[in-house]
Amino acid sequence: MKHRIVVLGAGYAGAFAAGNLARRLSPADTEITVVNAVPDFVERMRLHQLAIGQDLTFRKLADVFAGTGVRLRLARVTGVDPERRTVAVTGEDGEDGELTYDTLLYALGSSVAHHGVPGVAEYAFDVTGRSSALRLRERLAGLGEGGTVLVVGEGLTGIETATEFAESRPDLSVALAARGELGAWLSPKARRHLRQAFDRLGITVHEHTAVEAVEPTRAIAGGVAGPYIPADVTVWSAGFAVHPIAAASGLEVAETGQIVVDRTMRSVSHPDVYAAGDCAYAIGENGRPLPMSCASAGFTNMQATAAIIARLTGSEVPATGLKYYGNHISLGRRDAIFQMVDEDVRSKSWYLGGRTAARLKSGVLKGAGWGIAHPTFGMPKRKRRLATAPDRAGVRVAA
Repeated sequence: MKHRIVVLGAGYAGAFAAGNLARRLSPADTEITVVNAVPDFVERMRLHQLAIGQDLTFRKLADVFAGTGVRLRLARVTGVDPERRTVAVTGEDGEDGELTYDTLLYALGSSVAHHGVPGVAEYAFDVTGRSSALRLRERLAGLGEGGTVLVVGEGLTGIETATEFAESRPDLSVALAARGELGAWLSPKARRHLRQAFDRLGITVHEHTAVEAVEPTRAIAGGVAGPYIPADVTVWSAGFAVHPIAAASGLEVAETGQIVVDRTMRSVSHPDVYAAGDCAYAIGENGRPLPMSCASAGFTNMQATAAIIARLTGSEVPATGLKYYGNHISLGRRDAIFQMVDEDVRSKSWYLGGRTAARLKSGVLKGAGWGIAHPTFGMPKRKRRLATAPDRAGVRVAA
């Protein structure tokens, strides 16, 4: 019988991983199934553009995986049982089902973290998913001149969202609430560049301001901003959280709910399970957990697929790089910052800014999209056969 590989999630990590597995493993020995809740590949790094009204083209996953041998199951994952090696799903028609795996790659990503702040779930918007970005898009389209938008969170998502909105809709009054200093982690020159961009775009910055509650037309704030900040629309970008499915399944997880993995992205508690992307608690080469980011999705999915392929084909497991090189921050369509970091993730003095950095960021996004859309590019003429085959009791036997 064929070795059943199930990939949960078709974001940057899951879609790349499924393509790599199909490209390198023989279909005579393996059966690869990707489970995703929506039929399209969603470029999460561009959802703030979708929210402000820009038109984006979404690639159909059925087209992406056509001719690769990868099976696509459109369904929502509702549970994982690593002891029985099964995944519970609910399909588009509402029918419940179950998939059985021999190897599982968990890549369900993350969503917005509410941090228990009152009113966020009821009144705030976010750009962590296509449906939420479209909901925000509709709300922003209804705002007239002088409408107020407050972005909460001074991380990469918050900065990119605030600058994209201010550039695309100069008729709106855009503000950003930061718990600390804007761009505090950047080098001095990059920080000045960031502040100049905010000034140029007319974005109001409320530093050292913690939003304690969100209401329909304002945010209750603690700090120098005063008791509240007017906001017709509040966009919440104050961090990410993973789905509790992993923790509920019995897999070993960190306090964040991420799956604890070894250097090869293999679950430390269940060897048939691997994790990649935001849901993996992976330690980088500097001894620190990798941040939730698209870059980390790339590192972890490459390591996970390399490990799966090596172990199934009887090869030595290679160690791919897990080094974080820097932050690339869009500041609208014509400006950006690329900040290099050292081994301790401290900003180096050198940075790249302006149109050159914006073109580089655009190239990165296009390259990632192209790679997803062409999973068989560079496909070897002879795919690798499995060295062992699983029996259904979980014992490895000679192929």
